[in-house]
Amino acid sequence: MRSVVLDTETTGMPVTDGHRVIEIGCVELMGRRLTGRHFHVYLQPDRESDEGAIGVHGITNEFLVGKPRFAEVADEFFEFIKGAQLIIHNAAFDIGFLNNEFALIGQTDRADLTQHCTILDTLMMARARHPGQRNSLDALCKRYGVDNSGRELHGALLDSEILADVYLTMTGGQTSLSLAGNASDGNGSGEGSGNQATEIRRLPADRQPGRIIRASESDMAEHAARLEAIAKSAGAPSLWAQLLEAKQQTLQ
Repeated sequence: MRSVVLDTETTGMPVTDGHRVIEIGCVELMGRRLTGRHFHVYLQPDRESDEGAIGVHGITNEFLVGKPRFAEVADEFFEFIKGAQLIIHNAAFDIGFLNNEFALIGQTDRADLTQHCTILDTLMMARARHPGQRNSLDALCKRYGVDNSGRELHGALLDSEILADVYLTMTGGQTSLSLAGNASDGNGSGEGSGNQATEIRRLPADRQPGRIIRASESDMAEHAARLEAIAKSAGAPSLWAQLLEAKQQTLQ
């Protein structure tokens, strides 16, 4: 499954008061692995941001002068997310703003992103798993041991990268493996667009076979304890445990 972890920053809230999107950040997951592709853009909203909003994300009105308007990046952004599962923390907020942006430029066929993407709200997921607890992105980072030390202010791309780690950890996935690739960058920052495969390094045919080191009883015990910890934190068996169970059922 292709997933896109998405976040936005805005001039304020709510969208019904005429507030606009000023930053979009997305990172791509394929098969629960970060691919290295992302979409990131700052936008000229044609209105000033509220002081309270600037205090949250630090994006000043002066900084946005000369940035592209949403209409200029709408097609590239839509192509990046089309058909994907969108993973968003407090999805109603971001989807509401993005639907509004498409509606304002007359792209009514795109003004309901639920018709083009599936939506997974990590805030709703966290509330179901941790009722009565704080479930902000910072709180989830602390709970799941995700490093957010670089997050002094909110930022759409940084927050989407952090949310990807939180989501994969929360659902028992792996966050450390990624593939390098070119990024899709809507503000022309020189990152380029599209996806480029990493170079394949082939092993020589006459290489010596690797030494097989079998797991000891203590290794197996630590492995079982780790799987149990993942199941406890995620509220469901890990993918590894599910695969083992499926294999055992097949052999029976």
